[in-house]
Amino acid sequence: MAAVPMPVLASDVEGVAYLNWWVDVQALPLPPAGYRYWTRNGRTPFTILSYRHRHFGPAFLGPLRGLFPSPLQSNWRWYVIRNDEAVDAMPTVLFARNIMDSLLHVIGARLWSDAMQPQLAHRMRHRVEDRNVWTVIDGGAGPVPTLSATLELGAAVMPSPAWPGCFPSHAEAMRFLACQDAAIAVAPDGRVAHTTISLPIDLDAIVPLHAIDIKCPMVSQMGSAPADAFCFLVPKVPFRVVSERLL
Repeated sequence: MAAVPMPVLASDVEGVAYLNWWVDVQALPLPPAGYRYWTRNGRTPFTILSYRHRHFGPAFLGPLRGLFPSPLQSNWRWYVIRNDEAVDAMPTVLFARNIMDSLLHVIGARLWSDAMQPQLAHRMRHRVEDRNVWTVIDGGAGPVPTLSATLELGAAVMPSPAWPGCFPSHAEAMRFLACQDAAIAVAPDGRVAHTTISLPIDLDAIVPLHAIDIKCPMVSQMGSAPADAFCFLVPKVPFRVVSERLL
């Protein structure tokens, strides 16, 4: 259990780049007890979203939150449903990794949160400029996974036939992947931590991205080609961590 009760946290996030693949369920760790992966033909979506916070801190501070730094963060996640839910139920995010470039925020999150136990990247860059997006995560000698991605604004492309086979349109796929209001993770004591979030994404503001070059060993290990990512950008969105509880 977290050492300090978690307040409502707020941030004005920018440049949220979503990279999405279909990965082989057989290559994944077992989901938490009581859950199963949301699957289609033995595969489940895997998403990496990287972004910059703007003054990530307790919401009750109001304007004083502007004194807080603006770290980079990258969330790596699968999608699960409860064992008692139908196969077509709307899934919940299951965190695989949370990575940040701020030691202050890593320590704070580990004290406050059971669900978000972030790791500190050895080196992390994420930049949105003109028509391009660059993301680099270097784990160094530690357990943080690595990612190198160069993307550009372009026409919406679904490299894998699994996307149009599952979703009737690009908009529906993006809604599924981006419009989430909850997430779970395995807490340090082995229990499942459930987090409620507020992320009011304007689907009309989403920008399609085209992958120029992506390298990610973790994606390869899960049976998917990193270059086959379905990518898009959310330019900005207000973000809140509303509550958290242990199940």
